[in-house]
Amino acid sequence: MEFLDLPYHAVRTHLGRDLSVEELVEAYLERIGRTDEVVRAYLTVTADLARAQARRWDARIRRGEDLPPLVGFPVALKDNLCTRGVRTTCGSRILENFVPPYDATAVRRLVEAGAVVLGKTNLDEFAMGSSTEHSAFFATRNPWNPEYVPGGSSGGSAAAVAARSALGALGSDTGGSIRLPAALCGVVGLKPTYGRVSRYGLVAYASSLDQIGPIARDVQDCALLLQAIAGKDPLDSTSVEVPVPDYASFLRPEVRGLRIGLPREAFGEGLHPAVREAVLGAVQVLERAGAEVEEVRLPTLEYALPAYYLIACAEVSSNLARYDGVAYGYRSPRAGDLYTLYARTRAEGFGPEAKRRIMLGTFALSAGYYEGFYRKAQQVRTLVRQDFERCFERVDLLATPVCPTPGFRLGERLEDPLQMYLVDIYTLPVNLAGLPAISVPCGFWEGLPLGMQLIGRPFDEGTVLRAAYTYEQITGGSRKAPPLVEEAR
Repeated sequence: MEFLDLPYHAVRTHLGRDLSVEELVEAYLERIGRTDEVVRAYLTVTADLARAQARRWDARIRRGEDLPPLVGFPVALKDNLCTRGVRTTCGSRILENFVPPYDATAVRRLVEAGAVVLGKTNLDEFAMGSSTEHSAFFATRNPWNPEYVPGGSSGGSAAAVAARSALGALGSDTGGSIRLPAALCGVVGLKPTYGRVSRYGLVAYASSLDQIGPIARDVQDCALLLQAIAGKDPLDSTSVEVPVPDYASFLRPEVRGLRIGLPREAFGEGLHPAVREAVLGAVQVLERAGAEVEEVRLPTLEYALPAYYLIACAEVSSNLARYDGVAYGYRSPRAGDLYTLYARTRAEGFGPEAKRRIMLGTFALSAGYYEGFYRKAQQVRTLVRQDFERCFERVDLLATPVCPTPGFRLGERLEDPLQMYLVDIYTLPVNLAGLPAISVPCGFWEGLPLGMQLIGRPFDEGTVLRAAYTYEQITGGSRKAPPLVEEAR
């Protein structure tokens, strides 16, 4: 169906004229049926819910009512976002049968804005991972080549958008978990400023780093999704009372005078030549359009990775302590006394990556090591943030790769956690500093998509979107569909 190839802002003009919401949703459900046996993006498909929502919007369209901005937008939701009456597993056996009694604020806002929920997407367990191979249920595959990973931990959401089995999606980003899969799947992913989007109803991984954000076919759809979910939420004390601008007003192909910084440390040793060439080529496109490009320094970049994993794992050990088989979630049937209940429930319920991070975090917080590890990591975090602040005194944006290499094969890095962690080296400093950043497609290597990251000042998502939109308009964006999609037509 030709509508499946269009972004939402193009489909929207057809709704109520030559296309109903129900027809659009049925087309996406059919596409899920054709592609998801291979891609395995979805953990739960909510077909009945989607059809009911679609019929309600069609009825309102027929009555000529005023309609919200995202009416009929078929979306997928990462399965660590609470959804009332729909199970939320977090990719973990320990929450396999958890059905929340409420919606996350971002989900509620999206539905109120008109979105139709197609289902819940796969993820690394509790969003811990960079490949979506650490799900307790199955690995998700990259629609561009099913032998490769889609990136993680929001790999299910990015793969669904790339495979045309959702028009847009929500993910969560703790160290790059929206931007990395967006880059490896050839779609657009935005991590907003920490505090821009409510985290209420997002099952916590690392609370000081987590942020919900959109994944979409293009920058304009990404801006529409962000507009719907952004803003202060009284249910989340970490959401910030900062006015939400009209992001559509930033979508103009104009970067004349915009200053873009290239951090020297982001283009050094370890960067794959194809990635370097693609990102520098994309920056040259913006430079020819009128942007001013200069080299800047981020000297603490090399220390961000160990600091991030100490802080994230420390918060994991605290946040996941609640899953003990007493209050909710999985409970071991072999439990005897209380200690055995705790030990067996957690041993049987968590996967190996979750256990690894819980142990690392517990060690870092333990007596005698707190000062030497956790406190030092927090001090490094401050230095990383100060590095970014110094850069933004000279430039408006920073441009870097998203991932140091092109996509990698399934299983290739599972036995080497350090190599897996290094995948996030360009994205996790952004989370430590709480900044907004976007991943936009900027080329291919051997049939696999590559991505460029644009990083902005706090709460300046508008400038980030403007630069990404300009690049997309000049280059035509990523209109090419994965071979899998062509075969499913």
